[in-house]
Amino acid sequence: MKPAVCLLSGGLDSATTLACARRDGFACHALSFDYGQRHRVELEAAARVARALGAAAHRTAVIDLRVFGGSALTADIHVPKGRQTAEMAAEIPITYVPARNTIFLSFALAWAEVLGASDIYLGVNAVDYSGYPDCRPEYIAAFERMATLATRAGVEGHLPLRIHTPLITLTKADIIRLGLSLGVDYSLTHSCYDPSPGGQPCGACDSCLLRRAGFAAAGLEDPLPYPPEAP
Repeated sequence: MKPAVCLLSGGLDSATTLACARRDGFACHALSFDYGQRHRVELEAAARVARALGAAAHRTAVIDLRVFGGSALTADIHVPKGRQTAEMAAEIPITYVPARNTIFLSFALAWAEVLGASDIYLGVNAVDYSGYPDCRPEYIAAFERMATLATRAGVEGHLPLRIHTPLITLTKADIIRLGLSLGVDYSLTHSCYDPSPGGQPCGACDSCLLRRAGFAAAGLEDPLPYPPEAP
């Protein structure tokens, strides 16, 4: 089986993407990041998902993006709650972590070179998303071009990089249906930006609301427990 590096946060989208890589016949090397995020509990979910989906390897890179801050996920900034979908997409939200996908993909590219892999899987989505600029198809295409210039494999021309984004044009409901068809257990995942000290999802942040709306649109019940006061 050819190796592929799969970025795995532990959330719904990345779990589905890992399942897609497995479906496509790759030996999946899952890569997670401990970057100082307030929802660090997602790393426990990533480990669960990697085990459940039979990843060939799972590594967690430690990088502390709190030294820069600038995001509600890495600094003492309020996480928006109870927003409508149109409001989420109206501007780049404060939960955007500056350059995060570029940083993550750079690490994935480095591991891919070591593994002799030409494939990276990333669970970005340009339909049901929260306004992040690094989730767009033109960004992914630009990174692929950069990788061709920046790596030995790319310069020598024998291992051109491909970034697979199987979810990029799917709605959240379609992602959930796809994942279930591939055997993803969504009770193992974590999506909340602002969980309780015990790790329970808040049910009201942008990520929780998009997830819950996706399950509702699919006619399914989200297996995660939410507080009774959640909208």
